[in-house]
Amino acid sequence: MADRFRSFEEFWPFYLREHARAATRAVHIAGTWIAAFVLVVGVLVGPWWLVLLAPVVGYGCAWISHLFIERNRPATFSYPAWSLRGDLRLAWLAVLGQLGSELRRHGLATQRARSQH
Repeated sequence: MADRFRSFEEFWPFYLREHARAATRAVHIAGTWIAAFVLVVGVLVGPWWLVLLAPVVGYGCAWISHLFIERNRPATFSYPAWSLRGDLRLAWLAVLGQLGSELRRHGLATQRARSQH
């Protein structure tokens, strides 16, 4: 694992490299949005146990993608808060359609761009 990061801004490029495969990012993004939906439903409508299920869904998707797709160790184990913030930022950038440009900005080509070369 990389040296300790002093800020999220230092951590973010590392986070992106640890999610280099498009499939890993897709599973993370889906898991984050499903977990957010489950959390909101649990808080607003119930039942209460949905609130407890939300992190299981989100982290479950993320960890499975690291194990079977990316084949690396989730950053959650070393950087839990920044990893969660990274998941949220990744999901938000995807919804805004800005994830591709963010990946390119950090020197990471999207899979579509790689396949064209």
